[in-house]
Amino acid sequence: MSGQSLLVPGEITPVRSVPGNIRRPEYVGKPAPTPYTGPEIQDADTIERMRIAGRIAAQAMEEAAKHIAPGVTTDELDRVAHEFMIDHGAYPSTLGYRGFPKSLCSSLNEVICHGIPDSTVLRDGDIVNLDVTAYINGVHGDNNATYLCGDVDEESRLLVERTRESLNRAIKAVRPGRQINVIGRVIESYAKRFGYGVVRDFTGHGINSSFHSGLIIPHYDSPHATTVMQPGMTFTIEPMLTLGTHEYDMWEDGWTVVTKDRKRTAQFEHTLVVTETGADILTLP
Repeated sequence: MSGQSLLVPGEITPVRSVPGNIRRPEYVGKPAPTPYTGPEIQDADTIERMRIAGRIAAQAMEEAAKHIAPGVTTDELDRVAHEFMIDHGAYPSTLGYRGFPKSLCSSLNEVICHGIPDSTVLRDGDIVNLDVTAYINGVHGDNNATYLCGDVDEESRLLVERTRESLNRAIKAVRPGRQINVIGRVIESYAKRFGYGVVRDFTGHGINSSFHSGLIIPHYDSPHATTVMQPGMTFTIEPMLTLGTHEYDMWEDGWTVVTKDRKRTAQFEHTLVVTETGADILTLP
């Protein structure tokens, strides 16, 4: 595995501004969002609006990823994604969500998820997860991917490649009439072939006009995930695989989640809608 030194918190820059004409999610300026009480199954109009939000999120993530290189700060990646979403009339969903101070999550190496962009400088050999969500026309689109920075060691490269494949396999398992736990079963059985850990405490989620609707999508074979998938249901699948344990620690910032053994981890995510025959990805650029 890479011999990179472990990450430490950097300096966080001031909150970026959003023009007043861009619609904010209801939770901005509040300590927590209002609990969602609507349906998990969305109508055709909502799905098409989610497709627009998903496309902007995917394009913003791609634009930020173009800047991944040794010497670039994670704060700079945040700036690129923030400006892209603003320029396309979208609000960065993470900005102000439960007090999160930035417009994307940047999770490097041993960070499982929810890393805060700051003055941390990318190094040759890092793996970099970007998690971008856009809010426009009253709905959210959420996606993430893990990228290679410079010359990455083979063990880390394979982890990234296989985590992407685990998401692809999970998407193919989506069918109306199946229980949600088939998603985690597919991911976990694939990850076990390589001895990878599968993070259990951070999951996929229902998404629509709510960033997190309350629907939970585990990435392991959970006996409790018995909700039956139905056409029109919208949610994310976002497996987090590790080179070691699935257990974690959290930094004092209350957001940054790192593997307990500090081994590397990768993640990929799409927002989906269940169709009559499978799944349609809403976060395509």
